[in-house]
Amino acid sequence: LPRLAEDPAVGVVVLTGAGRGFCAGGDVKAMAEGREFGGTTLEEKAQALRSRMEVSRWLHEMPKVTIAMVRGAAAGAGLSLALACDLRVASDTARFATAFARVGYSGDFGGSWYLTQLVGSAKARELYYTADIVDAQAALALGIVNRVVPDGRLEDETMALAMRLSRGPRIAYQYMKRNFNAAEGGTLKDSLDLEAWHHTRCGMTEDHREAARAFVDKREPVFKGR
Repeated sequence: LPRLAEDPAVGVVVLTGAGRGFCAGGDVKAMAEGREFGGTTLEEKAQALRSRMEVSRWLHEMPKVTIAMVRGAAAGAGLSLALACDLRVASDTARFATAFARVGYSGDFGGSWYLTQLVGSAKARELYYTADIVDAQAALALGIVNRVVPDGRLEDETMALAMRLSRGPRIAYQYMKRNFNAAEGGTLKDSLDLEAWHHTRCGMTEDHREAARAFVDKREPVFKGR
């Protein structure tokens, strides 16, 4: 992810599972055998987990737009990783669950923070405490996912969205993402200050001038990320 964040050839990052599902979370067999963490002491185990959890922060904070393409189960840490992305496109077969309570865990990879941002504290607590399974349409209604598409169209629809955004104003998207991330924990004044700076910076780019000319000429702009 750090490499993708710096690669000028990359406009959008799409995260998906390698198998039939997105990610069902941790290895329950390893949990039962007590070998899911490295180290021996509480501090060592916590540090090992915290190091792995950085992937979640990178998905949320990297300057590129991130999209989770979800088919099948997104549970536990898998759900957290999907929530870390900017956008989520789900197959109509997708199922979501916090799942942590089912194995006696409190949750990791930032899921409690992301879910609270998306659905509010009360609903996030309910989903964590009950570990109920949420189907794709319910997830859409809750705001957990942005789009639900037929399973056979998932790749095409997700990649069409990714390509559309990759052709867009990348510098503006980068600053939009910073604005949204700052708004999640800042004050209105903080947001106004940041928006003023970022908006002005965008106005000094070639992309802004190209977009303005294209609007006047009644044509589609060609953005170059400059």
